[in-house]
Amino acid sequence: MDKPAELKPAKIITLGCRLNQADTALLTDRLAGMGYFVQGDEALDAPELVIINSCAVTAAAAAKSRQAARKMQQLYPKTKIVFTGCAAEVDTENIAKENWLKLGNVQKRNFAEILHSKDFPAIIRSRDIKAENFAENAQGLFPHRTRAFIKIQEGCDNFCTYCIVPYTRGASRSRKFAEVVADCRQAIESGAPEIVLTGVNTCNYSDEGKDLCKVIETICETIPGSWRVRLSSTEPALDNLTLLETMAKYPNKVCRFLHLALQHGCDSVLERMNRHYTTRDFELFVNTARKLIPDIHLGTDIIAGFPGETDEEFETSYEFVRKMNFANLHVFSYSKRAGTPAAVMKNQVPDNVKKLRHRKLEALGEAMKNEFAASMQGKTLPVIFETVDKDNIAHGWSDNYIAVTAPAETVKLACLCDLKYQKA
Repeated sequence: MDKPAELKPAKIITLGCRLNQADTALLTDRLAGMGYFVQGDEALDAPELVIINSCAVTAAAAAKSRQAARKMQQLYPKTKIVFTGCAAEVDTENIAKENWLKLGNVQKRNFAEILHSKDFPAIIRSRDIKAENFAENAQGLFPHRTRAFIKIQEGCDNFCTYCIVPYTRGASRSRKFAEVVADCRQAIESGAPEIVLTGVNTCNYSDEGKDLCKVIETICETIPGSWRVRLSSTEPALDNLTLLETMAKYPNKVCRFLHLALQHGCDSVLERMNRHYTTRDFELFVNTARKLIPDIHLGTDIIAGFPGETDEEFETSYEFVRKMNFANLHVFSYSKRAGTPAAVMKNQVPDNVKKLRHRKLEALGEAMKNEFAASMQGKTLPVIFETVDKDNIAHGWSDNYIAVTAPAETVKLACLCDLKYQKA
């Protein structure tokens, strides 16, 4: 994007989850209203403002967020640095002495007012505010992206024993239904071929009696055009089975994709994690999804080396993951997160054991990923091509999240097209 002569340059560094991407899009809209435009990654001009939209899901992510802010400060010593997001809420000791404007997640909504104030305000933590549904009073802008991440929900009440997110994002609450639909509409009318509904726990969405299924039904039935909608991470609770029926109702609009966070395949560990389902529940959800939505891509997260994980529990988990035959597997070695119950649990697993288990799960994940891709061989898939490389090859993704390539001269970017898949 060329620099508009009348606008001031700003840069946003986004770390972490899709919800942060959605928050960044909302910040982009607020910045536009303040006379700024957001630079692309290739921009060389010094910005007048840098926002670090931080992550704190792990201690390493929080450290990476601080490093990003310090790097920007070194590159642009005269630029105002704003440090916001999850790390701003829980990493307070490490950032206390930094000369940055520090804002909690909820303060992003008042960004313009805060930036124009003379004094730095105190951080307002999400966990300390009243749990009530909200309006953003902004719409997501995506000047450098194909996908539009639409924020529909915030916060979590699950309190998994390893997770810091309920402390950084607060209690579960939902964005106003009318604003969600309006944001989806403007993203599609602005040319986004794919929108992603996102939140901490999207399945927990509820506003004035309207749930996630109603959001999907409304946008599919009232917004015209050639586009598709993808759901971000979802919970595999049996209460969410109706979601599968809604997805199946709109095969030409809703992506055949779900990321179901398993975390572990052994019930005794799930109980220690304070996950609210059993492996039997999870298997029923998976089987129902595959029955209702053929060729659906089912991905998951899995943690290796959770405190107290025995060899037997790991093998039980490994075999369950194999049985589920996921299309992709995000493997994480457990790491302590200060402030969570798991960090002080007894029988912490040694690092060398965690590494071995991590590698074994990664190898399984790679095999399952290849198997799923091979199963799509010769099938016609709806694809959106997003980029072109130096060899003039276009790269894109199918609705069921298969990486697809084609000669750039044979396809159009940023629009839906049907393509027979040939695995490379």
